[in-house]
Amino acid sequence: MSDILRLLRIDSVLSSRLETRGPHAIRYPTYRHMKFGTVIEGSRWVWVDEGKPIRLEAGDFYLLTNGKSYCVASDPSLQPMDGASIFNEHIGSDGIVRYGNAGELTIAAAGRFSFSDDRVAGLLSFLPPIVHIAKGSLGSEQLEALLPLLSFESNGHGAPGTFIAASSLANLVLVHIIRAYISKGDFVQGWLAAMTDPKIAASLSLMHGDVSRRWTVDLLAQAVGMSRTAFSLKFKERVGRAPLDYLTHWRMMVAAASLKRERHSIVDVAYSVGYSSDTAFSIAFKRTFGINPSSFRLQHLDL
Repeated sequence: MSDILRLLRIDSVLSSRLETRGPHAIRYPTYRHMKFGTVIEGSRWVWVDEGKPIRLEAGDFYLLTNGKSYCVASDPSLQPMDGASIFNEHIGSDGIVRYGNAGELTIAAAGRFSFSDDRVAGLLSFLPPIVHIAKGSLGSEQLEALLPLLSFESNGHGAPGTFIAASSLANLVLVHIIRAYISKGDFVQGWLAAMTDPKIAASLSLMHGDVSRRWTVDLLAQAVGMSRTAFSLKFKERVGRAPLDYLTHWRMMVAAASLKRERHSIVDVAYSVGYSSDTAFSIAFKRTFGINPSSFRLQHLDL
């Protein structure tokens, strides 16, 4: 998971605090990559367009993953108002949005995650539209421990270093939501599913740990103590790709990150991910990204 999150180059921010009183329903527009939220006090509902509303209590967290418009509400039967208008009209000088003057108080904090590349972000594409981690559920303890800090950093006090602290907290929220989601085990395929199988997880660690090695299915199966056939079937079942197909895909993700961040030659990048021929590497890279490595670098190199 660390390898994949490092590759994503997450730009995270604790972006808003919303304090509401009384009936309300707010629709937010589409967004890029992911958003998260938590209820600090009170309760509310959240749902994505065409999705089933989920009730949130104080201490609950959620992760929105598909970029679709979504709603939060005190009552899901209410007609949603435009979120951008609510924010523009009700945001205070301290950055807190306050809506409503009477009724039960609900306090929520939210943030967003954007990643370096849409294709790399696809490594998390198997997550459901909403990941809900309820207070007291398996794996929620660390998230609950972060709640006081999230409340403090979002309360508009303007203490030194607030932006850095809030961004770091947002990163921790993402890690612990994914960890809690892993502990629930309600997923079918992908690298998270693979992590629940010790032998398949071990094979992924081998590939990630030495991406340039000339791995074969036989070598990987032998290393984790399985027959070639059993390993191939189990890997495909858990990950959704054949072992060497996954390895090639991961190599291309690593190579793309290297091309964007570093100034090594194409030959060196090819060699670093297991290709002795830059021609073979270029063919595999173009098959994945639809563009050759040189052109990709010109478009994406971080200056």
